[in-house]
Amino acid sequence: MTETGSRRAFAGRVLLGLRILRDDLWTVRADPLPPSVWLRWLPHGVLWLTAVVITFAGLSELQNHGRLGFGGAFLLALSEGGSVVLAMWRPIPAWWLSTGGMVVGAVALLDRLDTPPGMRFTWPWPVTGIIAQLLVLLLLSLRVRFRVAVEALVLTAFVTLFLEGQLGGRPHVSTTVVTIALSALVIPFGAALRGRREARAELSHQSTLTAEERARRTLLEERSRIARELHDVVAHHMSVISIQAQVAPHLVDNPSDELRENLDGIRHNALEALTELRRVLGVLRSESPDEDPPDDTGAGPHSPQPTLDRLDALVENTRAAGLTVTARIVGNRRPLPPGVELSAYRIVQEALSNVLRHAPGATAHVEIEYMSYGLLVGVGNTRPTRPAPPSPGAGHGLLGMRERAAMLGGALTAEPRPDGGYQVFARLPAAGAAAALAPRHTPGALPGATDRTGTIPALDSKDGRA
Repeated sequence: MTETGSRRAFAGRVLLGLRILRDDLWTVRADPLPPSVWLRWLPHGVLWLTAVVITFAGLSELQNHGRLGFGGAFLLALSEGGSVVLAMWRPIPAWWLSTGGMVVGAVALLDRLDTPPGMRFTWPWPVTGIIAQLLVLLLLSLRVRFRVAVEALVLTAFVTLFLEGQLGGRPHVSTTVVTIALSALVIPFGAALRGRREARAELSHQSTLTAEERARRTLLEERSRIARELHDVVAHHMSVISIQAQVAPHLVDNPSDELRENLDGIRHNALEALTELRRVLGVLRSESPDEDPPDDTGAGPHSPQPTLDRLDALVENTRAAGLTVTARIVGNRRPLPPGVELSAYRIVQEALSNVLRHAPGATAHVEIEYMSYGLLVGVGNTRPTRPAPPSPGAGHGLLGMRERAAMLGGALTAEPRPDGGYQVFARLPAAGAAAALAPRHTPGALPGATDRTGTIPALDSKDGRA
């Protein structure tokens, strides 16, 4: 490379460096000091108080030791204190104000350094100016990139050394080394605090994302579980349709060809729907069969889905596990849609499981009431008699109960009671009866049963796990 090319390359690097400095330090953009999470405005109040002290101390120092007039001394002292306040919102302009005030003050005090005899002034940085500059650099390094903070430090050192070398021939107490050394310590300290704050913010953000993802995954898992259970209900109806379509021609004398063709089509469509249902079930199946354990009635994952006919067996198994349970059915018992009975059974099952896990020593009560529009389910427990051990549950209990109720167009409430117990109350409408739900009853008690049993307490679950 020729000498001319080397000079051009060097000049290009210098211009690039100057452009970077201009972009980093020649700006008045706002960068507010983040609020404290301990006492929100305490750091701001301390900085305001420090700025006031610096202003009055600097005024006294410049007047008494520097022998400046009140007007000039006040403006210089105000630039010192004002730069600290400004740094809370605009750190780079605050650095320019502090550094520029130091340069003006150093030039103004140059001719006063040797009088009176025996009195020497700290120069080029007065004591209050050093304190203000260190605070400004600290606040700057807390909010800008480390490179920008280093650039501010280098320029501070350059200006200080220039004044000391070019104008400092008079007797004085030099503060050049002290200022540069302390500034070199403040910048890494502020950058470390900034990195720590950003790391904590990122960790908090990731924790929030993780919690949201866990909740979303839990919801999807519970919906998948409910869909697997409802598969058997739908498959049963489709099988009945297929059989009825196959048998119907034999119940009619001399059925027409059109009737036979339509019934064959119905049967064929029902069988195809069953095939598609099995494929959907295969997609929804857990990867491991162990993930679908038997329920409290002892039924395995491939057994028929339970209904309220098996409620007595569920209560007996829960008693065998050590929980005192009472159960009552109110109203005229009648067959309900399989989905309603399945959901009611599962809600009772989840609620009793929560009592076993989270309310040891409590007494549980189950009440089922048949209404004209559907079913009311109440499960409750008294206050536990001893602390609950840590539960390995995945947090699906209350979520699953609410999903089942919502799937039917119903509602579920679960809340602690003043007596220390917990209550779960669900309304499960039958098909076409959801409109009759709201005007008749209020949550928290079973209609028609309150006068005999009182308000039902329900399960004690700290986090809804089951």
